[in-house]
Amino acid sequence: METFEHLLYQLHLSYLQARKNKRNTHNQLRFEMYQEQGLMQLAKTIYERKYAPRPCITFIIHKPVMREIFAADFTDRVVHHLLYRCLYPIIDRKLINDTYSCRLGKGTLYGINRVEHFIRSCSENYTKQSFILKLDVQAYFMNMQHAIINDRVVALLPEQKLNFLGISKETVLYLLSATIFNEVTENCRIKGSRNDWDGLPPSKSLFHYPAGTGLPIGNLTSQVFGNVYLNDFDHYVKHNLKIKHYGRYVDDMIFVHKDKNQLLETIPHIQTEMDQVGLKIHPNKILLINSEVGVQFLGQIIKPYRKYISNRTKNNFFKAIQDINQVLAVVPRFSWQQLCEIRAILNSYLGIMKHANSFNLRKAMMGRLIKRFHDFYFVSKNFDKVIINKDFWEWHFSPNYRFIN
Repeated sequence: METFEHLLYQLHLSYLQARKNKRNTHNQLRFEMYQEQGLMQLAKTIYERKYAPRPCITFIIHKPVMREIFAADFTDRVVHHLLYRCLYPIIDRKLINDTYSCRLGKGTLYGINRVEHFIRSCSENYTKQSFILKLDVQAYFMNMQHAIINDRVVALLPEQKLNFLGISKETVLYLLSATIFNEVTENCRIKGSRNDWDGLPPSKSLFHYPAGTGLPIGNLTSQVFGNVYLNDFDHYVKHNLKIKHYGRYVDDMIFVHKDKNQLLETIPHIQTEMDQVGLKIHPNKILLINSEVGVQFLGQIIKPYRKYISNRTKNNFFKAIQDINQVLAVVPRFSWQQLCEIRAILNSYLGIMKHANSFNLRKAMMGRLIKRFHDFYFVSKNFDKVIINKDFWEWHFSPNYRFIN
């Protein structure tokens, strides 16, 4: 039987997960100042069935594309992590292997490697013709219907009164309903100006959708619900359409088959199946090509026997190097935190690029960094990792540095 003390304990564990990579945000710091009191109050509202999500903060981002974001209050993020920890082990077993988003042991690299495997298998290692059909769902998160999400998540849960981490099924369903049916556009706080929305198509904003429709992009629960919403469709493709080589990352779908005509014939069937959940295939993002031409998927271009980095990633890396050069040129002294931030930016790009045929590109990009960069960092001989020169930093940061310099 669920107890208040155990609920509080599980909320504390969820809080520790929620604050990762959020330690310096104002919302998290405000919560951390009174975390014991805050967690106690949150546990009480849940236990007494008085929990209600707080107003979101909404703003516009421009990378990688212009997009509307609804950031949940940190208290609600704790609840999202509690739901994730309760539901993920059960839901993950019900998904097909080739759903790649927000799953342990999977992700973009796994998806890229799987698609490369599909092409090699279908074309018998590029000795025979094979074709690739790539589809995209139009405004996926915006068109997801709350009632369908709730029904499909509940349908995946065991019928018996099973405890989730010691949390009763009734409590999980209560929090699930409160999270899914929360209308984030109501009482939200706008960060910035309303003019920031200029240029954003109405189809990309939840403010233009009716109540009961659309999920906020970025919430942990939204990513899980994005997998569940098309789970029946995934099984339909594998078992009814008999397309063995199929994978999906959120709303990006890819099909590989030897018969081009069969892929064409499946498109109407796919749309019919999607009509049942109120979704549409994006008419301008239907691509059917020979696998020898190569296909872009999850940031890489997959071609016979090789993979390349997409232009978007290359351009973003180049812009990041320009920004780092500007900082290196004007900042006289660096703190350890600043050096770690620069290292993290560079290593994130190098970590992505090292899984593709990009040695010469990595070498050229690192060569664009100004000379002062090499005073503070070492670059590995494979150009796949940056290491801080700790000895030089300690000398640079010493009180006598201004006289030495």
